[in-house]
Amino acid sequence: MPAWDPTPRYPDPAVRALHPSFEKYHLPLAAVERLTTGCRWAEGPVWFGDARHLLWSDVPNDRILKWDEESGTVSLYRGGAGHFANGNTRDRQGRLVTCEHGGRRVTRTEHDGSITVLLHRFDGKRLNSPNDVVVKSDGSIWFTDPPFGIVGNYQGFAAEQELPANIYRIDGLTGAAQIVAEGVAGPNGLAFSPDERQLYVIESRARPRNILAFDVTGDGTKLGARRVLIAAGDGTPDGFRVDLDGNLWCGWGMGSAELDGVRIFNAAGEPIGHISLPERCANLCFGGPRRNRLFMAACRSVYALYVNTQGVAGG
Repeated sequence: MPAWDPTPRYPDPAVRALHPSFEKYHLPLAAVERLTTGCRWAEGPVWFGDARHLLWSDVPNDRILKWDEESGTVSLYRGGAGHFANGNTRDRQGRLVTCEHGGRRVTRTEHDGSITVLLHRFDGKRLNSPNDVVVKSDGSIWFTDPPFGIVGNYQGFAAEQELPANIYRIDGLTGAAQIVAEGVAGPNGLAFSPDERQLYVIESRARPRNILAFDVTGDGTKLGARRVLIAAGDGTPDGFRVDLDGNLWCGWGMGSAELDGVRIFNAAGEPIGHISLPERCANLCFGGPRRNRLFMAACRSVYALYVNTQGVAGG
């Protein structure tokens, strides 16, 4: 297991300000905690406040795990079906929405536990391997569809790619799907700005990786001009979420141990803080009763840290 030596004192040296503006988000009496370890590749954390538990995907092990806040125990939520869940979120009715590498589909878990397939084909062709997902305030579901799960038999099943790596929107009322962006090199994590006027997307096959910003246009169902908000350099952004002030909290690392963890950027794309972890962080979410606890899925483990901000709803 990755070495883990929690700090015995406050403030936690793992939480660093890269700019003075980050100090307002840093709680000096809060430290990084490891909640569990033993995954093969932890991804897609999502918080269920009404049930006081966290769900996340362990992609190569083909399972979704659950951490219970009250007892601190970890148990199997779902697994062994060949679906290889990756990104997760909740819709505005509190239902789990999941991107599946193995199933090559986007699904919704209903309140009674039954599963509804929201999309598995577009124009008669199979999706690649839906990766990450967010739900907009109008109930629409936006997701990325790179081929990562069909390039081999580790995080899905090897298969031919039938569609380009697009970004899609599923209408929350009609279920109709549309392509909202094409030509993104390896679209990965995505999130809306607090006012939903921008959609941020990780371009994970660009060199260096980019975080793109798209204008949300018209009636809020389309994307307009794109720009590079952040060129990641040696970093490898993957999944991320946005807080109420518009800061991007990005899973980071892999280039070197000094980069592993979470890198925080303001809305202008300037780095302001970093949370060091002993593993690369793939994805994260805000949770807890006040959405002020950051849950970080990092390679084989899941970590948590209380912060002095709140996550935007719908992530």
